[in-house]
Amino acid sequence: MRIKEGYELVTICGEAIVVAHGLENINVSTIINLNESGAYLWHGVEGRDFDAAELARLLCQEYEVDEETALKDAQKTIREWASAGLITE
Repeated sequence: MRIKEGYELVTICGEAIVVAHGLENINVSTIINLNESGAYLWHGVEGRDFDAAELARLLCQEYEVDEETALKDAQKTIREWASAGLITE
């Protein structure tokens, strides 16, 4: 999977916000902000294919977390991003 074209992560007033470009991506009723680890993962996979294992690897690389916890967090992140329409298979 990968992050859909037309989405960009920007920092506004210290908050990591996902901004949509193009009419097909605009949903003005939703503001998507990412916490520090979510923004780290976004930047880590932006523009390339990834899976839960890749996100877990990035989490283990950056944070003091065991592989099992990292994989669970990665899977949750993927579900959240998919639910928000941010990723494609």
